[in-house]
Amino acid sequence: MDAAAPLLLFDSGVGGLSVLAALRRVLPDAPVIYAADNGGLPYGTKSEAEIAARVCGLLGRMSERFRPRLICIACNTASTIALAMVRDVLNVPVVGTVPAIKPAAEATRSGVIGLLGTAATVRQVYVDRLEADHASGKTLLRFAASELIGAAEAKLRGKAVDPATIARAVAGLRDQPRGDRIDTVVLACTHFPLLTDELASTFGPDVRFVDGAEGIARRIAHLTANQRFARLRPDRAIFTRGDPDLDALRPALARYGLSELEVLA
Repeated sequence: MDAAAPLLLFDSGVGGLSVLAALRRVLPDAPVIYAADNGGLPYGTKSEAEIAARVCGLLGRMSERFRPRLICIACNTASTIALAMVRDVLNVPVVGTVPAIKPAAEATRSGVIGLLGTAATVRQVYVDRLEADHASGKTLLRFAASELIGAAEAKLRGKAVDPATIARAVAGLRDQPRGDRIDTVVLACTHFPLLTDELASTFGPDVRFVDGAEGIARRIAHLTANQRFARLRPDRAIFTRGDPDLDALRPALARYGLSELEVLA
């Protein structure tokens, strides 16, 4: 294994930075390429076929170009739809992201769990299976809060988060039967942990938030145990489209250790 071979983290936008933050804590010396498919954002409104074709195609191209030692699909929507297909076509370890329903079921005291995700995630049979396997006897209330993706993207660009956007997401869970008893919320989109402060302020102090970032980081550390790491160039962020406001992301990217920004040629 080439010590300079990077870990490739892939998401539709900047949401996967929440996973990168957890990864930095366990593997601070690992070289990283963060790949954001802003050209395909948002994934949650696309069909399963569109998402699968796009993710497999992009990751195949990036695997050939960057030669990563491991790929992490740091996106719940892409993982629940395309993870198995990506693993079938790429000869590299691939770690996915799934809604953290199991730890939420273990943490809840009231027995009522909320789940915020994209429209594509909340409707997946995969989520039904996670609920059946890990939350039997609990109540899982789901709400498609795709608006939060735009809010997180704006926040990372230094813009204010609209309180009404947060309020709609919270009401989407609270207004359902038994929604007033929610004490644990699964953030089933990697964008959403970037808005934890705003969500906590609206949900109130008695609600706990659960996401999969720490578990993903531990999994990557396990799969790369005893491998050597050498950072021969600064870590970088790759985008699939050259949007005019990409430069506004540079300060936030730098806070996550990504000092270079490129557009995929």
